Amino acid sequence: MSVSPTSVQAHEPVLVDEVVAALAIVPGEMLVDGTFGAGGYTRAMLGAGAGRVIAFDRDPQAIAAGRSLVPEDKVTLIEDRFSRMDQVLAGRGLAPVDGVALDIGVSSMQLDQAERGFSFREDGPLDMRMSQAGETAADFVNNADESEIARVLRDYGEEPRARTVARAIVAARPLTRTAELAAVVRKALGHHPGMKTDPATRTFQAIRIHLNAELDELEQGLRAAERVLRAGGRLAVVTFHSLEDRIVKRFLRDRSGAAPAGSRHRPDAAAGPAATFMAVAKPVAPAEAEVVRNPRSRSAKLRSAVRTDAPAWSQLEFVQ
Repeated sequence: MSVSPTSVQAHEPVLVDEVVAALAIVPGEMLVDGTFGAGGYTRAMLGAGAGRVIAFDRDPQAIAAGRSLVPEDKVTLIEDRFSRMDQVLAGRGLAPVDGVALDIGVSSMQLDQAERGFSFREDGPLDMRMSQAGETAADFVNNADESEIARVLRDYGEEPRARTVARAIVAARPLTRTAELAAVVRKALGHHPGMKTDPATRTFQAIRIHLNAELDELEQGLRAAERVLRAGGRLAVVTFHSLEDRIVKRFLRDRSGAAPAGSRHRPDAAAGPAATFMAVAKPVAPAEAEVVRNPRSRSAKLRSAVRTDAPAWSQLEFVQ
C-alpha cells in the first residue's frame, strides 16, 4: 500500500522547533536527517536555511512518499539505515556535514497504518518491520521459545511480568493479528477500562525494538554521526523512552569527557581519547502546548551537543 502525500503531511514532527534551534543552522549548510519519516525535520531544516539535506530512512514507503514532499534539488533521499550514514556519505563524497538530527523509534505514519502491524489500536497483521524485510512479529511470537520471548519483553519492554506474558503467548499460538496478541497480553496481566497505560504497550514496544534492532541501530548511528560531523557540527537526538535516552545520555557523557570520577573502590581509569563533543545541552522536553496538540510527544526528550575537532573514537567499542 502506498502512502498519499496528503496523509503523510498531516503528521507533526516532535520538538521540531527545539531541534532546529539545537542545530543552529547557518544558511547554506549541509545537514543529515537520519530518520526522514514524513519529512518534518527535513522541511524545517530547509526552512531554517539549510542548503542541502541528506535524508535517510530504511522504510521504502517513507522514501517513495518523500519524493513528492521535498524539493529534489535540495534534498537527497537515501533508502538505508542511519547507522550507515558515514559509509554512504563517504561513498558519495558528501562528508563532513554541519549537522545531524535523529528522531528515534517508530514514526506516526507507521503507527497509523494498521497493515504495518506496529500498533494494537486497530487490528492488522503482526508485522512491525520498518524495512519491510526479514522476520515479522508473527514469525517471532510463533517460533521463539518461551525463554527468548521473556528475555525480549524484559530487556526491551521493561515488562516486570515478562515470563507470565511469554507463557501466555506460547499457549495461545498461532498468533497472526495485532488484536490477538494484545488480547493475550491483556488477559495475562489484567486489563480494565480507564487504565492509564494499556498493558499491551510494553510487549508491542519490546517486539518492535527486537525485530528492528533499534538499540543497536541507535548505538551505531551515534558513532556514525560522530564520524561525519565536522568540527563545530551539531548533533540533535530525540528519544521516546528510557532505553533510548540512556544510550544517548551515556554516549554524550563519555564522548564529552564527563564520565563520573572514580572512588577509592573504583579508581579513575587511565586517560582516554580526547573529547569529541562539547556544549552538551540539558535534555529538553516538549512544552505543555505541544503535548496537548500531539499526545505522542509526551515522553519525548531532546539531547544535543557540538562536535569538537578531536578524532572520532572509531576503534572503541560503545558500552551501554
